[in-house]
Amino acid sequence: MEERARNVRTLRGVGPKRAALFAKLGVHTVRDLLYTFPRGYEDFTHPVPIAQAAPGEVCCIRAVVSAPAQVSRARGGMLLCKVRAADDSGVLEVVFFNNKYAAELLKEGETYFLYGRVGGTPFKKTMTAPECLPAGQEPGLRPVYAATAGLSSRMVGAAVREALALFATRTLPEPLPDAVRAEYRLCHADYALQNIHFPRDGQALATARRRLVFGELLALLLGMGLLRHRQADGQAPRCMPEFDFAPFYASLPYAPTGAQRRAVAEAAADMARAVPMNRLIEGDVGSGKTTVAAALCVLAHAGGLQSALMAPTEILAAQHAQNLERLLASSGLRVGLLTGGLSAAQKREAKAAIADGSVGLVVGTHALLQEDVAFRRLGLVITDEQHRFGVAQRAALAAKGGAGAGASAAPHMLIMSATPIPRTLSLMVYGDLDVSVLDELPAGRQPIKTYLVGGGLRARVRRFLRAQMEQGRQAYVVCPLVEADESGLAAAVQLRDELAAADFAELPVGLLHGRMPAREKEQVMRAFAAGDLKLLVSTTVIEVGVDVPNATVMVVENAERFGLSQLHQLRGRVGRGAAQSHCILISDAEDAATRERLQVLCKTADGFAIAEQDLRLRGPGDFFGKRQHGLPALAIADLMGDLDVLRQARRAADALLGEDPGLSQKEHAGLREAVDALFADSGIVFN
Repeated sequence: MEERARNVRTLRGVGPKRAALFAKLGVHTVRDLLYTFPRGYEDFTHPVPIAQAAPGEVCCIRAVVSAPAQVSRARGGMLLCKVRAADDSGVLEVVFFNNKYAAELLKEGETYFLYGRVGGTPFKKTMTAPECLPAGQEPGLRPVYAATAGLSSRMVGAAVREALALFATRTLPEPLPDAVRAEYRLCHADYALQNIHFPRDGQALATARRRLVFGELLALLLGMGLLRHRQADGQAPRCMPEFDFAPFYASLPYAPTGAQRRAVAEAAADMARAVPMNRLIEGDVGSGKTTVAAALCVLAHAGGLQSALMAPTEILAAQHAQNLERLLASSGLRVGLLTGGLSAAQKREAKAAIADGSVGLVVGTHALLQEDVAFRRLGLVITDEQHRFGVAQRAALAAKGGAGAGASAAPHMLIMSATPIPRTLSLMVYGDLDVSVLDELPAGRQPIKTYLVGGGLRARVRRFLRAQMEQGRQAYVVCPLVEADESGLAAAVQLRDELAAADFAELPVGLLHGRMPAREKEQVMRAFAAGDLKLLVSTTVIEVGVDVPNATVMVVENAERFGLSQLHQLRGRVGRGAAQSHCILISDAEDAATRERLQVLCKTADGFAIAEQDLRLRGPGDFFGKRQHGLPALAIADLMGDLDVLRQARRAADALLGEDPGLSQKEHAGLREAVDALFADSGIVFN
């Protein structure tokens, strides 16, 4: 058996029980373990004098134990151990709780490295339960791993050492071709894995990380390229190349923008070819993506094809169905709805209409993916808010094109997203998609007035909310937390109770957060959309939500805790009706850079400009958050912080696929394995 495929329980020190704990971390094989990277490092290489260690700072101190340990029982029977340590600059009190071995850990007269968070005051500093190592050990950088109950970071590290020891007399397999490593000056995988886990020094760590980031991003981009290649090989139904959209445009209650017409033309040109379209429509909230989708449904219908639109929630699907029915009223295209919330009889009726082709466009949720949903001739698949759907789910819906009488092998695919992505990233990230951008808003939209205020004006903000609601309007208040904790940040549960009991006691105030059951969340949003709730206190779960034209105010508590693009998405929940809308950002942040960042929202409504500014101001960090926009989860790379490496990986991927479009050559077997491993959890299988 190849060493990397061995089960972790074959490693020394890892029995069945510990292997079960590793499984909770997604670690089953030696390869899984080697690619479980540290989440950080304890840096013992730069100890600071006690006098320079500031309370609240995590640091390493080199000090001598200057007095015997003092052990006592605190209130409640808790074991308390205090040790006095000192260097030439000052004294540090080291404290341990309920550690019966602590008194033996630090011996009087010996010198130790102490790593932890400094507490106390500038005049009496403490460190609670630090990592303690004898000064003679020269510990360097020590990895810190994600842990779970019963499996500590130190245990994970010990298992990683055992895994690396398997390759003490041989090198780990290297998936990158020598020519690629030479061109981009990358170290060998063996060196990278050794030094990402147990780095010799900071430079070795940087070298190792760059190699692993490059490899992961290359696998991502190659996988997206293989998807594009596979789609290009598929056969799709060809739609009329010179279709006249003028009657559809004339039937609309507004004049389409130039950006909408351009996006329709780009997509229609794709759909006129026998190769499946795979196009992303990016546009701000309110830019008219649904109108573009409706136009393309008309084109598909004219060619005898059905269309399907998948939305992330039942209420959003129902809203899409209602809007599209209105937009398509003059086209003779019947719109159907299929969601999990329908009755059994309604589902049977909807599925029968889809199967016999009497429904030209079906709007639904994940219910569209069920095995018994069969289309007569599916030619166009549309997904809304694409980061809610992974590539596997998109592929599953596209596969419906292969079923039914006269069906095509692969329908055209249109993906809609209101999440602005910096232009510097989109072409590199969406390697399997062509991109159209809606960068104009329909005429007549009033810009949302945006303000940044301090917490001292909170009472005034609430008076303004009341005035709006007395005029029949509705409003949102968004909090960073679900429930209160020691951070002092606004929490939705407590704030809703406070507002319902005091400021808005006689008005219906709703609560919405991600921990609520899906059905309950749907009920709350339906009540708000219907006007039964006047004020909705929520977390960012409303970032992608239902269209409520009557909502005119968005208040965001602790606005500094959110990224600009996220704040812009939240702001997009209002401004959907004819009345003037307002967005109020509440923040007591005093940092100049933070204030500058938030002021960007007050100065511009261009989501793409805001995304670029977010990229510039926030620097390294996960711009995409945990969602990764439907992409496979990345273990070490950061799409934003590693932008330079992403550009290099893009060039390398293009060159490799240009030479070997299917990665079928023998020298690319390692790359193909890396691609398969990265996309495995996405449900994508490359043939």
